[in-house]
Amino acid sequence: MAALLVLGLFMGHPLAFVLGGTAVLGAFIAGKPMVLGITINRIFGDVLDNYTLIAIPLFVLMARFLSDSGVTDKMFEALRHLMANVRGGLGLAVVFISILLAATTGIIGASITVMGVMALKPMLQYGYDKRLTTGLIGASGCLGILIPPSIMLILMASYAPGLSVGELFAGAMIPGILLGLMYGIYVFIVAVVRPDLAPRMLESEQIGRGAMWRMLVVEAVPPLILILGILGSMLMGVATATEASAIGAMLALLIVIGRRRFTWANFYSAFLETGRTSAMILFIVVGATAFTGVFNITGGLTATQNLIRGLAEDPNTLLVVMLVTVFILGMFLDWTGIVLLCFPIFLPIVAEMGVSPLWFVVLMAVVLQTSFLSPPFGYALFYMRAISPPDISTGDIIRGVIPFIVMVLLMCGLIVFFPQLVTWLPDTLYRS
Repeated sequence: MAALLVLGLFMGHPLAFVLGGTAVLGAFIAGKPMVLGITINRIFGDVLDNYTLIAIPLFVLMARFLSDSGVTDKMFEALRHLMANVRGGLGLAVVFISILLAATTGIIGASITVMGVMALKPMLQYGYDKRLTTGLIGASGCLGILIPPSIMLILMASYAPGLSVGELFAGAMIPGILLGLMYGIYVFIVAVVRPDLAPRMLESEQIGRGAMWRMLVVEAVPPLILILGILGSMLMGVATATEASAIGAMLALLIVIGRRRFTWANFYSAFLETGRTSAMILFIVVGATAFTGVFNITGGLTATQNLIRGLAEDPNTLLVVMLVTVFILGMFLDWTGIVLLCFPIFLPIVAEMGVSPLWFVVLMAVVLQTSFLSPPFGYALFYMRAISPPDISTGDIIRGVIPFIVMVLLMCGLIVFFPQLVTWLPDTLYRS
């Protein structure tokens, strides 16, 4: 089954159908076609009856409404002027808006595309280094899978026994924001050491302080209301993830209407895009459920767990082996496939070791940042390639993201040595 999975992926077939097809072939090769009936029951019980997953299409719909509202465009313009005299100010504005997008959309493609369209051309025009520019936009856009509300964290919670979406959101909050701050500090240091790579904004393009602050206040209020509506209702225990996603979609629609950007054509298009994106994610979930079901019933899951246990007797070494495995898989698979393939194998071992599942899942979520950035199949690299001008090569984009991959790994080290970065907020909110 592992060989068939690798073969199908390298032939370029969609991940969902490779997983599902491998499950069917694996059942027949093992001489146990009857397990497919059990697998179908698992799909209906674990996926189609899982109400937590309703949050996925609602958050996707919310992201599309926000894109139609244009609120982030104006926010970026205001921040650009606010940081005009700060070293690397344009880069810092990119990081801040990316954190804001991550806290309101949680969709990588949308965040990178929006930031690329808004910031790529101005940064290059002002003389920013092309590697720094593409690396910063690509890495900052990937914060959407770590900073709540994140579709990845919702899916992780649905497959991690005993973990609620609220706990996982709270656990990922501090590491996600700290990672964004690390990106900002890196840009500032580069601007101080090499000002030619990140120059300041021209004085002739700056606007008055009064106009700038008015623009900032007017454009900052709607997304802040949205963030408080979603995260506040969840972290305070007022709403579940599904209810909070509905609140977010409604508030985003009101923002579109309030900014007079609502049209029936865009409204219809938003639902079509939501359907396509949600279907893609849920097809992968169904395929992965079928794969892991057949893999488990035919003995593959137990064999793989025993193999991992045999690689290292020491718990710390065992954790390193699992995280390195996730990092390597990130070079070839997207986060959905990695989560659905690795969770059934890793989480029982983590429970045996007595390790906090919340800490481990958040640590895995941080490592999965690299799945979008690491070549050869990092999705962020493809998004940046699509929106970059011809004079920026793919090699420039890859070299640009390498420092940010190092920062992600550094963040993993901080979580290992300071687990309170993950556990403090959930303990304060849910166990105090």
